[in-house]
Amino acid sequence: MVITIVSDVLCGEGNGTNVATMNLVRYLISKNYEVRILSPKQGENGDEHYYVVPVQDLWIFNSLVDKVGVKLAKAPDDVIEKCIAETDYVHAIVPFHLCNKVIRLANERKIPVSVGFHMQAENLTSYFGLNEVALANHMVYKIIYRMTFSRADAIHYPTQFIRDIFETNIHRKTNGYVISNGVSPDMKKVETPKPEEYKNKIVISSVGRLAREKSQDTLIKAIKYSRHEKDIQLILAGQGLKEKKYRKLAKNLTNPIVMKQFKRDEVVDLMNYSDLYVHPATIELEGIACIEALACQKVTIVSDSKKSATRLFVDDPKCIFKQRNPRDLAKVIDYYIEHPEERKKVEDGYKNFAEEYSVLRCMEKMEQMILETKAKKEQEK
Repeated sequence: MVITIVSDVLCGEGNGTNVATMNLVRYLISKNYEVRILSPKQGENGDEHYYVVPVQDLWIFNSLVDKVGVKLAKAPDDVIEKCIAETDYVHAIVPFHLCNKVIRLANERKIPVSVGFHMQAENLTSYFGLNEVALANHMVYKIIYRMTFSRADAIHYPTQFIRDIFETNIHRKTNGYVISNGVSPDMKKVETPKPEEYKNKIVISSVGRLAREKSQDTLIKAIKYSRHEKDIQLILAGQGLKEKKYRKLAKNLTNPIVMKQFKRDEVVDLMNYSDLYVHPATIELEGIACIEALACQKVTIVSDSKKSATRLFVDDPKCIFKQRNPRDLAKVIDYYIEHPEERKKVEDGYKNFAEEYSVLRCMEKMEQMILETKAKKEQEK
């Protein structure tokens, strides 16, 4: 069985969507499927699995897209035709130009198609300051349904949370499968000593794009309000449009903020040697980094935003703070710094979390979705 994975933005594993994509690719290859990857992923021309398309030139927007950590793909006919020739199944990752073109061709050729739901409307509207405008978000959902998801035989939703939001906005039920993107086996609790420079510091970390909806500015301000500010080392693992603003906001912290893109193995270490993990995002359809922190049995502090799924994962209500309220977040941080016995109790409560959300278990469900969707399509012929 030949399975084609299509993504307009696959270029490394610097964000949750690309990590999830590569987890699926590796799993399917391990199960002896012939997997083809159609994307702008660079430097892989020698790999038989990759069909590399050019990157779009967005002129003055190139630097903005680079800061987000993605590339946007062109959709050349010759590469697409070569890739989908004799393909038995297509799984598309994002509702963008390349994926949409491949989906249309797959529909014409009666090839079964599934599409992953990896983008909330607010992820787009926040760049225009419209993330709080209900009509703008509603229109985004209507547009991507019409352009992409209405053409799919199945939709992969990482959470029931985002499925409910999407179906409410498009006013219809979909052929959906709710399957977490899963946690890689390397994301687990491991006794990891702090780097020497942080040895006597309280390390607080957060992983994610530096973007408005991720709300890292709330975390930076909260550190300033903390009673333990002088002892806290804040580490933001990520890149994005807000980096310059956040560096300026953090310039008066006693311990200079660390803000950079971490490699995968570095993130594993960071999660494990951190004293607390904070995921302050107000918009999050799943939040892989948050789930990974929980898999490492880390006290994970999240916002109460109704547009974020992360609040549904934490067990202790004391780990939830009022969204975009740095003083309330500072209170939660101080509580867990000052109550190590409570911190230990919370951490022990996540002993089985990594197994429950293991990437192997989740990818088995993805494989089942693919086989069921293909079987249904064949019955329709």
